Amino acid sequence: MSKTETITLIDLLARAYTIEREAEYRYADLADQMEVHNNLELAGLFRKMSVIEGKHATQIKDRAEGQVLPHISPLASHWPGAEPPENIATEDMHYMMTPHHALKLALAGEQQAAIFYEEMSRIAADAPTRAFAEEMAIEEHEHVKMAEDLLAQYPEPEAGWDEDPDPPMLQE
Repeated sequence: MSKTETITLIDLLARAYTIEREAEYRYADLADQMEVHNNLELAGLFRKMSVIEGKHATQIKDRAEGQVLPHISPLASHWPGAEPPENIATEDMHYMMTPHHALKLALAGEQQAAIFYEEMSRIAADAPTRAFAEEMAIEEHEHVKMAEDLLAQYPEPEAGWDEDPDPPMLQE
């Protein structure tokens, strides 16, 4: 965003809604993938994260108080990267990854979201928009702390964690 650009509350609500909804969908997709690969512990963790993100999306939509939020594409140029900041990059996923790996990815997404909202507070058009952006940044920092606390429960796996003597084969 340019230094002269500002954001209104309705636009920030729309972006926040898209961020949370996309995170909900991404975590649900990842849970499905982990179930396919029989990584049930990780599937459960992703399902739980999907539910949390869905609740956040609903809270944001409710906060719009009946206003129609403009549609923001998750592929739009509104993001600092190619996708909304909270999304876990699918290219960083591995079918044998452990909860430690998943939590590191989730942590990175939460950190990116916190930075995004901090930037939004700097370009807010008015006090209510700034207050909402600051509130969202605080919430994302709380998620960072949660992810860090969870990560401490799952030690980093030893080298070779991703070696599979019978890897999945592509179906044609």
